[in-house]
Amino acid sequence: MTANDALPAGAEEERELKPSLRKGWAKRCPNCGTGKLFQGYLKVHHDCTVCGEELHHQRADDGPAYLTIIVVGHVMAPLLHIFYVHVVQDPLMLASIFTVGTVAASLYLLPRFKGFMIAFQWAKRMHGFAGKK
Repeated sequence: MTANDALPAGAEEERELKPSLRKGWAKRCPNCGTGKLFQGYLKVHHDCTVCGEELHHQRADDGPAYLTIIVVGHVMAPLLHIFYVHVVQDPLMLASIFTVGTVAASLYLLPRFKGFMIAFQWAKRMHGFAGKK
């Protein structure tokens, strides 16, 4: 199909996955990449303030929290062991350091994973992102 060919009836333009995932990770609109995805820490805008793309269709639910727990847990558990064996052996000091590290990593990753999941849904036309039928 060339650029001049019209799409057949019922067919929709393909959305590129990787660029939209990068935009979602950056907490930007997966369509234009300019508008903010969130109006707070995790509350999604109803629609993009720049391009008008409707974002309220997203269904990220518990996915970003599960991904955050998996990533932070798999990074912190080996680090905890390494630090205990080679660096700090005081349990209270170790607990203090890793509590702060775990909370910081979780707060950093959670909105990025949510943006990532919303962008994935948008690119794959899941839920209401399919457009008008």
